Amino acid sequence: MLTPMWRDVVDIRDFYATPLGQTARRMIRRRLRRQWSDVTGQAVLGLGYPIPYLGTFRNEAAQTIAAMPAQQGVLHWPHEDPGLTTLVDELELPFDDLSFDRVLLVHALEYAEQVRPLLREIWRILAGSGRLIVIAPNRRGLWARFERTPFGHGLPYSARQLSLTLRDNLFTPLDIDRALFAPPLRSTMIRSISTPLEQIGNRAFNTFGGVIIAESVKQIYAAPPVKERSRIRGYLPLPEHQTRPTSPN
Repeated sequence: MLTPMWRDVVDIRDFYATPLGQTARRMIRRRLRRQWSDVTGQAVLGLGYPIPYLGTFRNEAAQTIAAMPAQQGVLHWPHEDPGLTTLVDELELPFDDLSFDRVLLVHALEYAEQVRPLLREIWRILAGSGRLIVIAPNRRGLWARFERTPFGHGLPYSARQLSLTLRDNLFTPLDIDRALFAPPLRSTMIRSISTPLEQIGNRAFNTFGGVIIAESVKQIYAAPPVKERSRIRGYLPLPEHQTRPTSPN
C-alpha cells in the first residue's frame, strides 16, 4: 500500500480559487451549516486546510483558529485581518487539554500517516462534550477518482470505515452526511446545475457523494489517562509578509 502524502497548501488553495473549487466549497458549507447550526460563544479549531470553511463560523464563535500541519504548509488567514493561522505538528498540537468545543478536520485524515495519534490529539484538546466533524473523500464517490482536486489524493474512506475509525479512537459517531454529487468536471453546464444535483443526490443516491461529512462526539467514559506533557509548544503564527513556511525546528 502506498503511504499517503500531504498535499501542498498552495495546491489546495489554488483549487479553491477555481470555479470547481468554489462550487465544492459552497456545497460542503451548506452541509456543515446544517450540522453545526449554532456555535455562538464556542471555541472552534480547524485542522488540515480548513480556511474555505472556517469563515462560516467566525462571526459566531468566541475563538476561531486554523491549524495547518507542517508537512502541508501554512498560509495567512483571514486576508484582511490579523492572522488566525498556526503551523503545527498534528501529532503534538500546541493547545491545552479541553481547550476547544468544536474541531473541523478537513484535508487531513486522508493524508495522515498516523491516524490514531492524530485523532487522540484531537480527543485531548476537545472539551468534555466536544464535537468533531471529519470531511474525507468518499471511497464510492467520483471525486476520489479525479486527481485534479485535493479529494482525489490520499486514502478515501467509506462511511463504515470512517465510523469504525472514529469509534476506535474514543469518538461516538452522531451523523453521517455526504456532499458533492455533481461530477468534478470543469463544465460550466455541470456547475450551473450543481444545486439540484445535490438535492437529487441526497435523496436518491446518497451513498455516492464525493465526500463524507461525519460528526461525532468525544467519549469521556472510556478514555485512557491523558499523558502529562513537560511543555506544550506555542503557536507558530504566519508573519504578514510570508506565504510559505520555513522548515520547523
